[in-house]
Amino acid sequence: MNLNKNKIKKENKEKSLEEKYYMASQWQLMGRKFKKHKLAVGAGIVLIILYLIAIFCEFIAPYGLNERRTQYILAPPHKIHFISEGRIVRPFVYELISEKDPETLSLTYKEDMTKKYDLDLFIRGDKYKFWGLFETDLHLFGAEDGGTVFLFGTDRLSRDMFSRIVYGTRISLSIGLVGVFLTLILGLVLGGISGYFGGIPDIVIQRVIEILRSFPAIPLWLALSAAIPEEYSAIKVYFIITMILALIRWTELARIVRGKLLSLREEDYVMAAKLAGCSSASIISRHLIPGFLSYIIVNLTLAVPWMILAETSLSFLGIGLRPPVTSWGVLLIEAQNVRTIAFNPWLLLPVVFVIITVLSFNFLGDGLRDAADPYK
Repeated sequence: MNLNKNKIKKENKEKSLEEKYYMASQWQLMGRKFKKHKLAVGAGIVLIILYLIAIFCEFIAPYGLNERRTQYILAPPHKIHFISEGRIVRPFVYELISEKDPETLSLTYKEDMTKKYDLDLFIRGDKYKFWGLFETDLHLFGAEDGGTVFLFGTDRLSRDMFSRIVYGTRISLSIGLVGVFLTLILGLVLGGISGYFGGIPDIVIQRVIEILRSFPAIPLWLALSAAIPEEYSAIKVYFIITMILALIRWTELARIVRGKLLSLREEDYVMAAKLAGCSSASIISRHLIPGFLSYIIVNLTLAVPWMILAETSLSFLGIGLRPPVTSWGVLLIEAQNVRTIAFNPWLLLPVVFVIITVLSFNFLGDGLRDAADPYK
């Protein structure tokens, strides 16, 4: 008897789940399939953390962007200690003291075991204006009693590398989003016009795309970057670099949109929409583009890391963003010298953040591509 009841309950449960599946909306199905892609979910969490760091960079960074500690030039990363006198205690660091190597005459650092500084959360430090709105001196963490903590060491101007990487996150991640937004607008509009209307608009747009794609990338970047006047402010340079990257990238998305519209514009539902009196803009945006949403998602999720890598490359070569603007690419300028990398490898740490971000976007795009077509 109990076996029959359990069997009936199981059948009812399976029937209920099946009904929920067939009654679910497109977005609900996409959400369910995306949750099954564990790697994409993990990548999404990583990206959320990175963007939160970008938003709250002034609070998270223990020191100001350009604050210098002149006694700590090219100091190595601090070692965080958790054990003192044989027992586990709250994390702390020892003070770093410098001395000159008698052979190379270079500065070396060692820990002074007599001076210990505890690390704590939500401590008072350097003053800053959060998003330019209000002034405060509260930081996420730091060393107590006037001590210092350099998680990623310092640069040649004795500035904290961890703080500068955190500040650089805002520029490097935002330039990808702004650039992709411009790419999306140009790609969808021009690609939609080219694929849907055909004729002369298609010929003109395709010739423009071919001309843009025929230029070698690096010489084109060099030419466009050299055209930026040196007296322009950091904000103007930021937006011009973003526009340059978007103007180069939109051609790929436009080609994808054009190809898909050429294959879909003769479908029966498109003819029905025309007979119902829908405008061309409505047919493209509401009926055609949603039909290949997965391709657009893949292209955009690949475009963001491309934008980040392009900005990093341009800034590293000295033709992109320039100090005092701070991005991961600008920080890597410090690591152009092989000798510097050999003796101060922590200056390459911005590369780690670039790699993590690019991989996260790729994994996220893979999951979104599968979720965008939940019936497969």
